[in-house]
Amino acid sequence: MKESRKQGAMSPCAACKLLRRRCAQDCVFAPYFPADEPQKFANVHKVFGASNVNKMLQELPEHQRSDAVSSMVYEANARVRDPVYGCVGAISSLQQQVDILQTQLAIAQAEVVHMRMRQYPSSSNNPPDNNDSPSPKLMSSQTKSFFSMDMVVDQANLGESLWSC
Repeated sequence: MKESRKQGAMSPCAACKLLRRRCAQDCVFAPYFPADEPQKFANVHKVFGASNVNKMLQELPEHQRSDAVSSMVYEANARVRDPVYGCVGAISSLQQQVDILQTQLAIAQAEVVHMRMRQYPSSSNNPPDNNDSPSPKLMSSQTKSFFSMDMVVDQANLGESLWSC
């Protein structure tokens, strides 16, 4: 990629285009903000500022820069969508969904236990079996009732990805 920059064959990166400057061969932005994704840098620039992004990238070892840029892009996209809460709003929303799903799971598990208790009469009313395992007839009906339960997923609350521009 750097060799083609020397020859001038490639266009400037999205950062240099937005900042209206010449894209040097050793541009710190070029590997992470390609020319064909201008909105990616525009959002990061709007939230963090080009100078701060440049400083952050310069201070990091090269093997960590890609992850840092991904994090900045994620936070910037979240801030553009929700200027007040940003990522925290997305995390809070997901936590609420987890809480609701855990409650639904607990209710479903309680219903399963309740159904099992109704299927197996208490041992004091029945004569003891030689065998402690339930009869095949009971097991097949239990298996059938357990696996016939449908899972309902609310896909209306699944939001658009924040990674996209």
